[in-house]
Amino acid sequence: MTFQGFTNKDFNTFTIDGLDERMEAIQSRIQPKFHEIGNELVDYLSAQLGNEMYLHIAKHARRTVNPPNDTWLAIADNKRGYKKHPHFQVGLFDDHVFIWLALIYELDGKKEIASEFVNSFDDIKKLPDEYVVSLDHMKKDSILLRDVELKDVERFRDVKKAEFLIGQHFSPNDPRITNGEAFIETVKGTYQNLIPFYKKAMQAR
Repeated sequence: MTFQGFTNKDFNTFTIDGLDERMEAIQSRIQPKFHEIGNELVDYLSAQLGNEMYLHIAKHARRTVNPPNDTWLAIADNKRGYKKHPHFQVGLFDDHVFIWLALIYELDGKKEIASEFVNSFDDIKKLPDEYVVSLDHMKKDSILLRDVELKDVERFRDVKKAEFLIGQHFSPNDPRITNGEAFIETVKGTYQNLIPFYKKAMQAR
């Protein structure tokens, strides 16, 4: 394991002006770290789930003008893509790292998965208090799990573009993200708690 942790330079990537300039910094500073983290997490998740998982690193290929405000790796059971599948993420905005179980709007079987999550709402609320939920992967905003309401999960079910991502956020100065080994263990622990919900999503499709 050679990942040494995230640094202020990684977060400052998102202050660089210009699409090409920011993309070059993402590719040179952050994506090599994603490969190191991702390879470790793919092995971990494959073992935990009993089937092969695949690493995807965001290419931001559709962007032609505006530089990305965040970047991420995704791990899914599909080799060709991840957006249509329940998947795990690790990524950065300029002010935090996120670790997610991600269910985004392109998801196949979204209504069935969301209905299962509505039925599992009490179990979701039993996850650790420091966990957070995002209802839109494009936005930085998150909701503390204790403040999430049933209507938020029902909206995920009923609104075509609604999303549901659950996991943790860490600030740039959190010691768990500046130490590579500690970060990997933190991600694994987070995923361990989220795997039951990943399995529910996979079975509901």
